[in-house]
Amino acid sequence: MSAAPEAKPLRLLAEDADDLAVIAAAVQDAVGKIGDIRFEASARRLTLGLNRLRWETSDKAGAERIRTGLQLTGVLAVRSRNLRREAKAAVVSLMDLSFEPGEAPGGVVVLTFSGGGELRVEVECIDVAMADVSAPWPTPRRPSHEEG
Repeated sequence: MSAAPEAKPLRLLAEDADDLAVIAAAVQDAVGKIGDIRFEASARRLTLGLNRLRWETSDKAGAERIRTGLQLTGVLAVRSRNLRREAKAAVVSLMDLSFEPGEAPGGVVVLTFSGGGELRVEVECIDVAMADVSAPWPTPRRPSHEEG
């Protein structure tokens, strides 16, 4: 009996709200440290290093995480709420990514974290990249979400 083929690392690009919803599904429940969130104003770039749950390979028997980079470009401003930037080792859990349209094609990409944390990223347009950058590892913790 042969093993199931291993899922390849994800590499996704978003240029509109529908694309962003695909990335949002992939990074739901990703965890990272505040210190792994970096805004480079001169480059107009926001980068997050996260440990993403591999929803595409998870089942009731087990789950895996993988190191993932999430990058937003064309960033005009970043505002945070309920995130203590000085607490570099604090762990946050990303719950959702969404887009609030502004003057087309711009708007605000909203990163919502558990516990009420939020990053509001004003962008010229949606230009988001997500890429897995490590080998996966098993995790005993698989989040569960109640059906609403």
